[in-house]
Amino acid sequence: MRQILEKLVLQLVLCWHFHQPDYRNEEGVFFLPWTYLHAIKDYSDMAAHLEHHPNMRAVVNFVPTLLEQLDDYAGQFRSGKVRDPLLAELIDPVPGALSRQARLALIESCFRMNLPTMLEPFPAYRRLYKLWQSAREGDEAGLEWLSGDYLADLVTWYHLAWTGESVRRAHPLVLQLMEKGGHFSLEERQALFDLYGEVISGIIPRYRALAERGQIELSSTPHSHPITPLLIDFKAAREARPELPLPDATHYPDGPRRARAHLQASTAVHVEHFGSEPGGFWPAEGGVSEAALRLFAEEGVRWVATGEGVLRHSLGQDPGHKSSWLARPYHLPSDGTSCFFRDDHLSDLIGFEYKGWFSADAVRHFLHQVDETYRASPLSHPVVSVILDGENAWEYFPYNGYYFLSDLYEALESHPTIRTTTFGEYVEMYPETRAVLPRLVAGSWVYGDFTTWMGDPAKNRAWDMLCLAKAEYDRVLATGALTASEQAQAEAQLKSCESSDWFWWFGDYNPGDSVRAFDRLYRAKLQGLYRLLRQPVPSTLEQPLCHGGGDAEGGGVMRRGG
Repeated sequence: MRQILEKLVLQLVLCWHFHQPDYRNEEGVFFLPWTYLHAIKDYSDMAAHLEHHPNMRAVVNFVPTLLEQLDDYAGQFRSGKVRDPLLAELIDPVPGALSRQARLALIESCFRMNLPTMLEPFPAYRRLYKLWQSAREGDEAGLEWLSGDYLADLVTWYHLAWTGESVRRAHPLVLQLMEKGGHFSLEERQALFDLYGEVISGIIPRYRALAERGQIELSSTPHSHPITPLLIDFKAAREARPELPLPDATHYPDGPRRARAHLQASTAVHVEHFGSEPGGFWPAEGGVSEAALRLFAEEGVRWVATGEGVLRHSLGQDPGHKSSWLARPYHLPSDGTSCFFRDDHLSDLIGFEYKGWFSADAVRHFLHQVDETYRASPLSHPVVSVILDGENAWEYFPYNGYYFLSDLYEALESHPTIRTTTFGEYVEMYPETRAVLPRLVAGSWVYGDFTTWMGDPAKNRAWDMLCLAKAEYDRVLATGALTASEQAQAEAQLKSCESSDWFWWFGDYNPGDSVRAFDRLYRAKLQGLYRLLRQPVPSTLEQPLCHGGGDAEGGGVMRRGG
């Protein structure tokens, strides 16, 4: 077997990152619906593609906050006690019994998608959109003639549009409703709700089965997706950008301990859901530093992965053709954790470029790019690391990327000189390929630095607010005023506040709707922490962090929040 594999020069790792931040408030009500919508669309489809192509190997990275929310939704479906407002509308017996403001918010929510691929293909859905546009162009009374039946049809169509292609093909109910087009009864909406319960409840078992038969390697991320190097030391942000403005706070209180807490919690959650420890870690946003890698090594992590820009900065000069330096794992002199580096160009081709291509052309182009870039590598077993978001990109592909992924997996299964593998298997098979990296410059997969999460005035204000809340958390816990249960609730809420996702959105260069939504959500998270600590909520948390936001989608970075 080893002799056969040694003839296959290129070792390709496809690593799909599955992540949603915790959208719940301290009472368990969901602010935003992206977790369950991506579950019925993307996590289900991605499992189906792997199941249909049993000779494909891949790494699938689950963030613990996603796993916990999937559990939460599965429980909601079982009990029928729904704590997600949008999901609850799907089975509302009296649709439209809402205030004017709530009706407006619901309608706007049901057109929050990539319209060309998720609305335009469906004439009945387009008609609902045109009716809304006409009502919006009229006076305030225009909203009133959009009846309860309109809202029932609209909510149903929104969910149908968010249904994965594999689910549509496997369950006749979805196509029957799409063909019917409208006038959906409560019984039909309830049947769709029940189907989604089955899909979501089956997601974790499906991936566990794929891992147990050796087809995929399951990896993890520190629990609530914090930027580990910044928790440990704010000055890590200046290793790649020496002039970057930092928050007023000099450091995050007890940051190294918090970083370790996230890492240990992620391992516990992973074992609970999959029966074994994660094979490795994709640190949140690929955020690494020497201190962070030492932490991973102390916790026994075999491998981590990050972005190409980090390696470029660490090598300190033009390293030449990437086939000679990017196509291998590295480790620091002081520890044995292997670090892989993402090929940015290949990963971004899938994440951002191929959405408008014919699938067969995109697959041929991708395989040619892999071959052209790495075939001449002087290394004996070059590894190609393609790492990207496994959920948001498909909204921009026709049919949720169904044909692209089907064609890609089929081509890779039978490719004569490209072998799909996993990071863990590669480290085990080719330990001699690892090289010592004398110095690692702290950074992430985005530009090789941390400017996406720190440096902007709004981002820095958000860090200062978090530091104040953490100081209050420490003070209250030191008094012993909280019960064990209350401490556990406060700890969970603090972890959520430490997520990188809130800082990602702050700044005027992101879409305005998303900036405002995540601004409100972040401040609500901090407010909830103060309430759990039984302390007054600072008035500063009532004021938005951001006052703008752009309208463009932007490019070159993983999309967030649906």
